[in-house]
Amino acid sequence: QVQFVESGGGLVQPGGSLRLSCAASGSILNIYAMGWHRQAPGKQRELVAAITSDGRTNYADSVKGRFTISRDKAKNTVYLQMNSLKPGDTAVYYCNGDVLSHANWGTRRNEYWGQGTQVTVSS
Repeated sequence: QVQFVESGGGLVQPGGSLRLSCAASGSILNIYAMGWHRQAPGKQRELVAAITSDGRTNYADSVKGRFTISRDKAKNTVYLQMNSLKPGDTAVYYCNGDVLSHANWGTRRNEYWGQGTQVTVSS
């Protein structure tokens, strides 16, 4: 069983910073791409940032220059450093990963999601 657990959300004032973490655990053989998505009330879930296993990154236009995604492959952890936060960044943030793991019959490759962490930007 593979699990993704996010942490680091909270309430922050506009212009402030937060760092989200997401740790994957379980019978993991390899994690390919990892990413962060967010969903604001009444809106669809959207990609915020993604990182490949070799470190290539991709960002939504709305967060470029403010957010930085990184990962620690040894710890199966992905981070999202969020700076210059705006009220429009308020959302539930979810991490996900493309995971190769042990299975009873060999291996399997699935996408897994965390349960989400709330980020609220407000004065």
